[in-house]
Amino acid sequence: MADADTADTSTRTLRLQVAPARQEESGQGVARMPRTAFQKLGITEGDVVEVVGKRSTAAIALPAYQEDETLDVIRLDGLQRGNAEAGSGEHVDIRVAQSRAATRVVFAPAQRDMRLQGPTQALKRNFFKKPLVAGDLVATTGQQPVQNMPSDVRQLLRAPAYALTQIRLSVHSTSPKGIVHIDENTEVELRTEFEEPRDARAAVNYDDVGGMEDTIQALREMVELPLRYPELFTRLGVDPPKGVLLHGPPGTGKTRLAQAVASESDAEFFTINGPEIMGSGYGESEKRLREVFEEAARAAPAIVFIDEIDSIAPKRTQVPGEAEKRLVAQMLTLMDGLEARANLVVIAATNRPDAIDEALRRPGRFDREIVVGVPDQTGRREILAIHTRGMPLEEGVDLNELARMTHGFVGADIAALTREAAIDAVRRIMPKLDLDAREIPPEVLEELCVTRNDFQSALKRVQPSAMREVMVQMPNVGWDDIGGVTDAVDKLKEGIELPLKNAEGFRRLGIRPAKGFLLYGPPGTGKTLLAKAVAKEAEANFISLKSSDLLSKWYGESEQQIAKLFARARAVAPCVVFIDEIDSLVPARGSGQGEPQVTGRVVNTILAEMDGLEELQSVIVIGATNRPTLMDPALLRPGRFDELVYVGTPDLEGRRHILGIHTENMPLSTNVDLDEVATKTDRFTGADLEDVVRRAGLSALRRMGGDVSAVEMQDFDDALEDSRATVTPRMEAEYRAMRGELKKRAVEANPIGFFAPEHLEATRAEKHE
Repeated sequence: MADADTADTSTRTLRLQVAPARQEESGQGVARMPRTAFQKLGITEGDVVEVVGKRSTAAIALPAYQEDETLDVIRLDGLQRGNAEAGSGEHVDIRVAQSRAATRVVFAPAQRDMRLQGPTQALKRNFFKKPLVAGDLVATTGQQPVQNMPSDVRQLLRAPAYALTQIRLSVHSTSPKGIVHIDENTEVELRTEFEEPRDARAAVNYDDVGGMEDTIQALREMVELPLRYPELFTRLGVDPPKGVLLHGPPGTGKTRLAQAVASESDAEFFTINGPEIMGSGYGESEKRLREVFEEAARAAPAIVFIDEIDSIAPKRTQVPGEAEKRLVAQMLTLMDGLEARANLVVIAATNRPDAIDEALRRPGRFDREIVVGVPDQTGRREILAIHTRGMPLEEGVDLNELARMTHGFVGADIAALTREAAIDAVRRIMPKLDLDAREIPPEVLEELCVTRNDFQSALKRVQPSAMREVMVQMPNVGWDDIGGVTDAVDKLKEGIELPLKNAEGFRRLGIRPAKGFLLYGPPGTGKTLLAKAVAKEAEANFISLKSSDLLSKWYGESEQQIAKLFARARAVAPCVVFIDEIDSLVPARGSGQGEPQVTGRVVNTILAEMDGLEELQSVIVIGATNRPTLMDPALLRPGRFDELVYVGTPDLEGRRHILGIHTENMPLSTNVDLDEVATKTDRFTGADLEDVVRRAGLSALRRMGGDVSAVEMQDFDDALEDSRATVTPRMEAEYRAMRGELKKRAVEANPIGFFAPEHLEATRAEKHE
């Protein structure tokens, strides 16, 4: 860390505009500036600079990102912007600084509900040589790779982790005062309890909100600009926005986003939680609501944040109570009564926007509605980086891989995932802990590390919160666990795995991937296993359901269940929806199968969902049936079920593969010849072969009792005598004929063709004979 060479250099000042830093550098204490700034200040990479806004702080100077080289901007993370009391878009002065070695530094927790204790040696190593100023908020960091900088600077920023997550501390005091750094001789003290800072600053900033860059930009335009620069709207002669409604699934970060906006815009923050407003006395609820708005108006610039607004402003036509209606009317009056230039903005959040009274959802009250949706893969990667800041991660932990595997996860789900992984890491060191001791030995803390296996284990326990009501899982069956259906596997790989993993290639060619696959064939051939395997290999969520889960005796409920199913599948996309025995859910309309009115409406709903106005974005439907002739023909055209995949009985090689899968964990004698067993099991399905292996094991138990050590060839011969093929030659012939009819039906003049009711009746009569 170089000091200034001359007095002239130390007095140089440069003015730059503040811009937010990248997520991966949050908490590192660096400032990114263009090369021209380095030349004007006469400094080099790794030197300390003083950043002066309304307050002064210090940072390590690094060169700007390539896209910023021609811009006069300095990129600071949220903590540094708070320390300098300068928001994004404002200007700060940059000066060369001299950092002196501190004799003593006192840290304290920056959060009210946090108590800290532990060896200060680890804390000293974490902040070693980093510039500090009394009153700053700083964050512990983990061993995160920092690139494109000299090796000595990289070594400085690769601080050892202090805890299983990033911890924010306030620099309570330093000796001497001014800009200092910790060296080998510095005495470090850690206060155990929170102490109110002299100038309270919110600890939540834009760096703590990931996966919503466009949302933040839209919210800043609506909230930050009117609060910071009301004169802009005065000059334009228009009223600034009064309110913003944030809506989206639970756990996406609506409340946290509002707190970050309040912190970054330097506004007072008032929170209204819906249920807390409700009072028992006449007019008490309205009075409480008025008091919050009056207090916010006195403290302007201010933000009033109303969480779960649907609970205090429901549709007046749908609530029986007069108290709720009066509260909605009071809310409307308060929103209308906001003076145009009162420097007060109302932000409301809900996950049920349709339950809010329509009178609130108009310009002049809530001027804009911003959707805070489920994050995509890039957003999930940002959120993972936020929640693993400061966490000691093993080298094998790949956050990009975790982002790919957490489809449908919102911010709250990812926070739960990292917490569960940290608990697994703690569980490993529990045997080394002395529960009677008041402190954990430093050498045990040094061993604490979160591994890839911890995250894999946590993934089994944490599911997307948007899908808790339906069965959603990541299957554990892969292509290697399936044998004898090579053609079906190849079709599914091309039609599902390839589009989900290489969507860009399809866009480049201008073609759409298949929407649906119908797996049909004799019972027991592995149709359900194929659906599970493709969901795992494509790294997609998997929703499995039966027809009985969707059919209801109540009028209209079946269609509602189907619409809800597809809406949730879109929310956790990419997703594979698997409907088993689909023929009972969507029989041919007019065939007399099932309940004609119910199934007819269900067929219409599924047709509309699969190729209606709302696109199935990365949602693939797989249906399985052994009676495709009973399904409605409208579903079997391209654009709905694009691919009709026949899953037949395995050939000799396939049967040998299946036997190998089922006997993998079975101790076999040297005289067992699985090739011979495969030869004797012509027309056996996968389920039949599993039954043969099970019966062979039972035969060995009967023969040897509890002392059995291996299964003999004789046991397989006995099992084959008791087993039979469920698929008869006549069934095979019927399915061959069915395959031909299914291929021809798309070009037939008669749209019903093979599926006409009279044909179905004739088929039944033939089978009866």
